[in-house]
Amino acid sequence: MGILEVKNVGKRFGGLQALGDVNLSVKENTVHAIIGPNGAGKSTLLNCLVGKLIPDTGSVMFDGQSVLGRKPFEINQMGISRVFQTPEIFGDLTVLENMLIPCFAKRDGAFSLNAISAVSGQKDMLETAEKMLVEMNMADKRHMHSASLSRGDKRRLEIGMCLSQEPRLLLLDEPTAGMARADTNNTIDLLKEIKEQRDITIAIIEHDMHVVFSLADRITVLAQGTPLVEDDPQNIRGNPKVREAYLGESA
Repeated sequence: MGILEVKNVGKRFGGLQALGDVNLSVKENTVHAIIGPNGAGKSTLLNCLVGKLIPDTGSVMFDGQSVLGRKPFEINQMGISRVFQTPEIFGDLTVLENMLIPCFAKRDGAFSLNAISAVSGQKDMLETAEKMLVEMNMADKRHMHSASLSRGDKRRLEIGMCLSQEPRLLLLDEPTAGMARADTNNTIDLLKEIKEQRDITIAIIEHDMHVVFSLADRITVLAQGTPLVEDDPQNIRGNPKVREAYLGESA
């Protein structure tokens, strides 16, 4: 049994079968990549994993508990954090203020932008936020407005915000999308450090095979809404079914 268990999940949008009988098991303390061509159902599956969508059939269990029908803050309380494809940070706030938001939410369950100045006076939360900025190698940027950060630093900040909630499962939706190669490599190094230093499971959706094969312990390939192959990375390389799904022709 994995920490995340997806069983017989199906999802339709009108006449479109986005997911069909998907089964997936993510083992604890591993990096599990979900890949596939455009339209394979990757984002739909991820939205089912975080409760944003409710599948028509099947179940999604995290550590023995169903995630279906739960609100986002309940998903977070269960120990699941999600990094979206486009970094979701507050550009009009500083890096430090952004990092304070999840610290406040973890303690009080909610936050308002008007409360940020009051939160910054709380020594324990300020220390937690500062410590996370050091871990993310962003301490020297603490007073910068987040809108001025590079794409790579925005992603680094968002990952730090997720980690400050101490999740057991981190879901990453194409975390290197739109990045220059240098930022991509820095993000790979960051995720490797997180994997080595934290008791955490990571599930990642990614198109960049350099990222996938640099990080993944296990890979599931989706095609037309159903799992095509699930295997170790060394066995995915050159698999004729995978090549056919990506290239559209027999290999």
